[in-house]
Amino acid sequence: MKRITVFILLLIVSLPSFTQNAYIPPEKPALVIGIVIEQFRYDYLDKYWNMFSGGGFKKLIGEGTFYRNASYDFFLSQSAPAHATLATGTVPRHHGVVADNWYLPLREEIIYCTSDNSVNPVGGSFERGLHSPVNLLASTFGDELKLATGGRAKVYGLGIRENGAILASGHSADAAYWYDNVTGTWMTSTYYLDSLPAWLNDFNAMNLADTYLDGKWTTLHDIKKYEICLPDTNKYEMGIDGRTVFPYDMRKMSTSSLLGILNKKRDYSFLEKVPASDTYTADMAIRLIEEEGLGEDEITDFLSVTFSATDNIGHNFGPSSVEMADAIMRLDRDIEHFLDYLNDKLGKKNILIYLTSAHGLAEIPAVLSDKKIPSGYFRHNQAITLLKSYLNVIYGQGNWLKGYYEKQVYLNRTLIEDSGLELSDFQVTVSRFLTQFTGVANAVPGTVLSDNEFTRGHYAKMRDSFDPLRSGDVIINLRPAWVENDLRVTNHNSAYEYDSHVPLIWYGWTVNRASVTRKVSMNDLAATLSALCRVPFPNACTGEPLTELFR
Repeated sequence: MKRITVFILLLIVSLPSFTQNAYIPPEKPALVIGIVIEQFRYDYLDKYWNMFSGGGFKKLIGEGTFYRNASYDFFLSQSAPAHATLATGTVPRHHGVVADNWYLPLREEIIYCTSDNSVNPVGGSFERGLHSPVNLLASTFGDELKLATGGRAKVYGLGIRENGAILASGHSADAAYWYDNVTGTWMTSTYYLDSLPAWLNDFNAMNLADTYLDGKWTTLHDIKKYEICLPDTNKYEMGIDGRTVFPYDMRKMSTSSLLGILNKKRDYSFLEKVPASDTYTADMAIRLIEEEGLGEDEITDFLSVTFSATDNIGHNFGPSSVEMADAIMRLDRDIEHFLDYLNDKLGKKNILIYLTSAHGLAEIPAVLSDKKIPSGYFRHNQAITLLKSYLNVIYGQGNWLKGYYEKQVYLNRTLIEDSGLELSDFQVTVSRFLTQFTGVANAVPGTVLSDNEFTRGHYAKMRDSFDPLRSGDVIINLRPAWVENDLRVTNHNSAYEYDSHVPLIWYGWTVNRASVTRKVSMNDLAATLSALCRVPFPNACTGEPLTELFR
């Protein structure tokens, strides 16, 4: 009996120290960090699992909640619509960013998703600085966080490409920073700031882009360890400037001779094509957190970081290439470095991280064809030429088409109206003609999408990508494994599994270790962030909080 009493007394005495060392997260996270990877297929995590280090993807999944069946609910799986959806919690039909680019028939020009001629560049070249969130029509999580905290929350967006940095951070961000591929430095626009902060001028003065481009891109591991990939030498890849095998001499390839050997100018856009751009992004994210003091007070801050190297590599080499595998291995190391910094600086219990992808990527059609799997390239230029001739036969000579862009046909509505024709009937005529082409699953008139509600399938996703002022008159849906024939070996931009299914991982703060296999929508991300941080949902949000994160 005495032994039991002594044991209980010792236990009571030890409780204070045990409680003091326990993992007790604060009421709200000090810093929310969104990590979005461009063109990162869901299956990459399983495919390259044995090649990952222990502190990157494996750490996030091993200590976090992994949603294995997360997908986007819209049709045109591109970067800008994805960033806007993640930020607003809704689909393009509501937030307005229907694609990376869209065509405006009245102005007869292609509009880039973040283009804004009313602003000026800050810290970089002129053309690269004319950007803002002006085309985003809904509020974001970052906006609501700003409003709920009376402007005290710090909100930043960061990425090699401006669309990720801008759309992810929203309208009210303190700043969005992106890479200037003319100067090799980081910049913004007057929408956010009149001048760069002193710390960023100092960071730019380090000329890190030159440091990265002075090296060689070689495989991180012995080439024999990439046996799960296509051979490094193969017939399918386009490569970088025609080169398709390791090593890549970045110093030589990024330097173009203008007036001979003694006068050479560096092409800083080359950095966007190689994994070093992800390392540069991670370095910039760490510097921003340090200098802006993110996560250092009781007000929750937000930082979105977009890694983009895999996008260009996928288009140039395909998803099964050694180059793609090596880029993912190197990104794993960059994420490990970033996590180590965050855990040392702020502590795991004070940070909330989500990691996901903007979209996937189709396998190179020629690779599938050689395996006897149905696939191919849709020759849209040929289809549009024949369509013009057909319309001239049916309706008489006229400029019936305004343009074609990203699976969308834009009609000359003024001519159609002046000719006394019904727009809906004209759209049906175009749709029926295009459906006859090899590789086309269906072509849907815009009036069908705007006048009807669809609850499931590709028609529902096409409806959720459709905005009557920004979308085409006829939307083309290709068959599985078919992509548009352009200057890239493969592409995304469909509602199929390989494009829309992405990983979604949560880590830190109150997140438990779990694996969730139920189907969830990427619309749910912003709603979940808002609920966890106890701020209002974005104003057009249609998603629901992910219940597993509230247990």
